[in-house]
Amino acid sequence: MADAAPRYKRILLKLSGEAGVGGDSFGIDPKTLAAVSEEIAQVVNAGVQVCVVVGGGNIFRGAALAEAGMERATADYMGMLATVMNALALQASLEKAGVYTRVQSAIPMEAVCEPYIRRRALRHLEKGRVVIFAAGLGAPFFTTDTPAALRSAEMGCDALFKGTSVDGVYSADPKKDSEAKRYETLSYQEVLAKNLRVMDSSAVSLMRDNHIPIVVFNIRERGNLLKVLNGEGVFTTIA
Repeated sequence: MADAAPRYKRILLKLSGEAGVGGDSFGIDPKTLAAVSEEIAQVVNAGVQVCVVVGGGNIFRGAALAEAGMERATADYMGMLATVMNALALQASLEKAGVYTRVQSAIPMEAVCEPYIRRRALRHLEKGRVVIFAAGLGAPFFTTDTPAALRSAEMGCDALFKGTSVDGVYSADPKKDSEAKRYETLSYQEVLAKNLRVMDSSAVSLMRDNHIPIVVFNIRERGNLLKVLNGEGVFTTIA
C-alpha cells in the first residue's frame, strides 16, 4: 500500500561510506548519492523525522592503516574527518533534492558545520530538517556503529535503520555462500551469541538496553526505505 502510514515517527539511518560510492571502490559518486538522497527525501515528505550517521570507508579506513603500523588513535581521527567529508557531500545532495539539512560534528569545526549539540539537533528534527551526525563520537577506538546507536538513543528515535547492499541479516555472507539463510527477525541476544556482523557488539548492546529496534534493509533498491518504513518489502528486524 503506497499510502500506508509509516510505522515510525523518527528514525536514525546508518549508512556506510560505501553507500555513496556507486560502482567504484573509492570516492563519492554524485549519481549514487543522489539516489540515496531521493530515498531520504521520500520518507521526509511522508512526515518521518530523519537523522543520519554515515561512515567514511569510501575515503579512508582508519582500522586498515592502524593494522599497517600507524598509531591507532591518529588513524581513527583521520577516519572521523572522512565521515565529515561524506556528511557534507550528503548534505549538498539532500538540499539539491529540496530537503533542509544540517551537519553536526562531534569534532568542532564551525567553519563547515555545527558542533554536536543535542537540544539543537532535536529542534532541527522537530522543524523537519535532516540532521547528519559526523565525526563519530569524537574519540578513537570506535567505529561509526557505536555513535549511530548512541545518537539514536539521544534523539529518542523509534528505530535504527541500517542501509546495506543486502536485504537483511544472513547467517553468512550471501555474496559468498549460496546456502546462507536470511533471518526475518532476531533478538539482540541472538545477534551477539551467533556473532552476526550486523553492528559492533557495543552498539547492539546499547540498542538492547534502550529498547530500540534495528531494521536492516537494502538501501540500493529504489524506493525501498519508504517501503520498509511502511512494513513492506524484505528486511530483518532485530528487537
